[in-house]
Amino acid sequence: DGGVALFRPDMNAKRFNLSADRMEMPQVPEELFLEGIKTLVRLEQDWVPRSKGTALYIRPTMIATEVALGVHPSHSYYYYVILSPVGSYYAKGFAPTKIYISKDYVRAVRGGTGEAKTGGNYAASLKATKIAQELGYEQVLWLDAVERKYVEEVGSMNIFFVLDGELYTAPLTGSILHGVTRASVIQLAKDLGYTVHEKALSVDELIEGIKSGSLTESFGTGTAASISPVGEFYYDGEKYVVNNFEIGEITKELYEKLIGIQTGALEDPYGWVQRI
Repeated sequence: DGGVALFRPDMNAKRFNLSADRMEMPQVPEELFLEGIKTLVRLEQDWVPRSKGTALYIRPTMIATEVALGVHPSHSYYYYVILSPVGSYYAKGFAPTKIYISKDYVRAVRGGTGEAKTGGNYAASLKATKIAQELGYEQVLWLDAVERKYVEEVGSMNIFFVLDGELYTAPLTGSILHGVTRASVIQLAKDLGYTVHEKALSVDELIEGIKSGSLTESFGTGTAASISPVGEFYYDGEKYVVNNFEIGEITKELYEKLIGIQTGALEDPYGWVQRI
């Protein structure tokens, strides 16, 4: 309707502080976090793009500022927020993406910093991402770092699979991000009557499910993409196409529900959307 709204900023505040705690950085008071973002967006709302699928991307950031060289937590920090108008994630329309499953490289290990929203996690992903892109794939799906067997998450998204009509996504065991969109989709799926399992699937189960036809859909979830359907996986030199590279009905239903709530086209029974 032309208004401006935030999607689950309170949950983002909690995740920010969860990440800060893991990195031994100070907590940002949630009230300050939320009021600061609301004030900034209110002041800069002319930068909010109006075209369908676009958004104002908000990036709260904290960096160490102590003038020192050493391996220890800083004694001073700088917290700031930047805004950036972003175009539609689906420049060519809502369509399936292609995912490369990394066999040789890992991103994070349990007990490490994988569950924190921190810059170092992205550095660990660059090598495999380059390999994926050279092969014509857009994202990397990571396996667990210990057995290199269980599917965890995609570089910029959590990931879901529809197996025998039920949804599966990796559990939050310390090596993957506490995705805000992930949590929202789990809630929506349950309320729509779907069974959701937070359970690790092995890459062998994934491939066998595609071959047998029991795995009918897959999609990623994240802030930028909201819900991104997956049409093909590449693993160990082989290509595996999901649902004839077509968007599945469950994926489409969840996408329309989520986007409808975010844009105000549908009722928000959860209080996720906060008007500016």
